[in-house]
Amino acid sequence: MNQPLAYVHPQAKIAPNVVIEPFVNIEKNVIIDEGTWIGSNVTIMEGARIGKNCRIFPGAVISAVPQDLKFDGEETIVKIGNNVTIREFVTINRGTKANNETVIGNNCLLMAYVHVAHDCILGNNVILANAATLAGHIEIGDWAIIGGLAAIHQFVHIGEHSMIAGGSMVPKDVPPYAKAGREPLAFVGVNSIGLRRRGFPNELINYIQEIYRILFLKGNNVTQAVKYIERNISASDERDIILSFISKSQRGIMKGFTRTRDKRG
Repeated sequence: MNQPLAYVHPQAKIAPNVVIEPFVNIEKNVIIDEGTWIGSNVTIMEGARIGKNCRIFPGAVISAVPQDLKFDGEETIVKIGNNVTIREFVTINRGTKANNETVIGNNCLLMAYVHVAHDCILGNNVILANAATLAGHIEIGDWAIIGGLAAIHQFVHIGEHSMIAGGSMVPKDVPPYAKAGREPLAFVGVNSIGLRRRGFPNELINYIQEIYRILFLKGNNVTQAVKYIERNISASDERDIILSFISKSQRGIMKGFTRTRDKRG
């Protein structure tokens, strides 16, 4: 449904059953697939590729040019998957020549005031809570949850099934299946509740917990812990996902949580 009070560029490709509310602005070189709803006062700029059955709430701005001083007007895109919900005043910037695209996977939820910067790649079923802020080139794995007001440094990688506490400053990579919180950011446990909700059996969760005890809680540095895990923990997909994530980390992974004694009195 094309609302007469909206502006849709003649070169935009919009599926026939897309609903466009009043005061929407859609520029050229935009593709929107069937079943999507565009709320009032949404702005969709050049380079947007929006999948099926998405919901984009009022005030969101999709595919604005990057806030990157190196951006030189190159033709890049934002690619948004199917069944994605984008709440009020979310901003998603398109890519730069470094990666050419910013990607949001299927079934994601971006709550109000979230910002996703250029060249970020989000997997499927990711949740970004209110006002979470992603700098450029961040990668987030499937089923990760980012708490409200969290700020994530550029080039950080967030592993699948991980969870980051609200208000966290995230300067380091967060491995898969882990929970991260506190200041400075540290390991605070395995995301066991999330894993149970997704069908992980208790035996597998305990297995993952043992890997992280070795990595974060037994006084090993990362190199020592990885060598011990490779020698002593039976191989599995989950073990290999964790070790592969650590080996590929460019910024280094977060630290383990250590208690400090209260020295008062």
